[in-house]
Amino acid sequence: MSQLIVPYITSWSAEQEIPSRVVELPGIGIGYANEMFGDRDAQGVLWLRSGVRHGVGKPEFGKVHPLRQRRAMRKLLCQVCAGPADLNDDGLLWLLRDYRSDWTGWPDGMGCTEPPVCLPCASVSLRLCPALRRGAAAVRVRESVVAGVRGALYRKSPIGPVSAEDVNVAYDDPDIRWVVASALIRELRDCTLVPLEELIEQRYAAHKR
Repeated sequence: MSQLIVPYITSWSAEQEIPSRVVELPGIGIGYANEMFGDRDAQGVLWLRSGVRHGVGKPEFGKVHPLRQRRAMRKLLCQVCAGPADLNDDGLLWLLRDYRSDWTGWPDGMGCTEPPVCLPCASVSLRLCPALRRGAAAVRVRESVVAGVRGALYRKSPIGPVSAEDVNVAYDDPDIRWVVASALIRELRDCTLVPLEELIEQRYAAHKR
């Protein structure tokens, strides 16, 4: 029987969101009523609280664990195995849904929440990931800047802050003080599209060495 491959950033059924009351902090934005050290990142942004029980229960494919996604994006780790992402002279390797018809030069300048990948895991992902089977693009990225977060934007109300919508927010946007983040965003720059066939050839060449 083949071994089940579960990406590092995937949430498990034992890792449920920790119920937390969001309150307004006058002049600051929002916070947790019982806020603790570690609830905010180095830029002061509030993050979603989630249990950390990696590998316990059943994998919830399609649901990303916020802290592991943040770690993988911050350290540029492979989203599948958590090892170093593949790097060559053209840059780090990203495997993305193919949206090159969205604009000329895609994905240059795109805000991305998917961490990069290593070569072996790229081959596995192309084979097994349902989203990528609908159309995938391999991209080498020479520069990726931590630019902001994706999360729930809160608004004032008579009963206190209420979640209004999911948004992508830059770190220099004042609205970020009203966001509970669930994913870190990097802006991809100086990108080169790599034919998937070439990526597979690189994988086999690396395997033979």
